[in-house]
Amino acid sequence: MGEWTTIRLTSEDDGVRVLTLADPDRRNAIGTVMREELIAAVGEVRADPAARVLVVAAEGTSFCAGADLPALFGGQGRPVGEIRAGLRAYYESFLVLRDLEIPTIAAVQGPAVGAGLNLALCCDVRIAGPNARFAATFSRIGLHPGGGCTYFLTRELGAQRALALLLEGGRLTAEEALERGLVLSIADDPAAAALELARSWAGLRPGLLRDIKLAVRLAARGDLESVIEYESWAQAESATYPEIAEFAARFGKR
Repeated sequence: MGEWTTIRLTSEDDGVRVLTLADPDRRNAIGTVMREELIAAVGEVRADPAARVLVVAAEGTSFCAGADLPALFGGQGRPVGEIRAGLRAYYESFLVLRDLEIPTIAAVQGPAVGAGLNLALCCDVRIAGPNARFAATFSRIGLHPGGGCTYFLTRELGAQRALALLLEGGRLTAEEALERGLVLSIADDPAAAALELARSWAGLRPGLLRDIKLAVRLAARGDLESVIEYESWAQAESATYPEIAEFAARFGKR
C-alpha cells in the first residue's frame, strides 16, 4: 500500500480494503494533497486483483467537511473557464470511486458536507453513525451545487425532495437519511458495521460481486430489456461454476 499524509489505505482479510480519510484537524476537507492522494489510492485499489470490497471511512468527528474553498474560489477576476477546470480536477477525487468494479461502502460517522456529501454518495452503500449529517449547503453561500450532487440526490431522494434540499441548502440527520433511503442503516460504530458487511460480501466469488453491481447500476438507469439482456449472460456465466451443478444435483434429489 502507498504512503500518504492525509489518508490511509489498509488491507483486511478476504479482499476487504479500507480507505480512511486521516486529516481530522482539517475535518478531512479535500485539499490539493488529499485530492491527489484519493485518486492515487483508488487507483491502487482498482489495480489490486485481490480487492473485493472497499470501505471508505474517516478519522475524527467529521466524515468530510467538503473541498478547500479558498483554493477553488479564492482570488478575484478569474475567468469561468479557469475556475471550471479547477473544479473538474477536484471532482475527480471522489468520482473515481464510481469507476470501481467492486462494491464500495461509506462509513459516515459525522458530517458529510458539500464535496464530502458527494464522496459518500459516490459509494454504493452508506452506513451512518448517530452523529452523521448529510449537508448540501451550497446555496447558503450563493454557490451552485457541483460534483454531481444534483444527480446523486435526485437519484436517491427523487426530484421533489432533492430540489427542496438543494434550494434550502439543507442537511439531513442520520435518521432522516435512513427514512429517505439515503443510507442503508444506522450503527453506533459505522466503520465496524461497514467492515462486517464488507466481509460478508467478500465471501462471494469476485466475478459475481462485479456482475451484480453492474446489473444494479444498469437497472438504475436503463430499461428492463437491457437489464434482462445483461442478466441472461451473467446468470449463464455464473452457472458454469461447479457449485451450481452441485446444488442443482442436491436439489434434484429432494
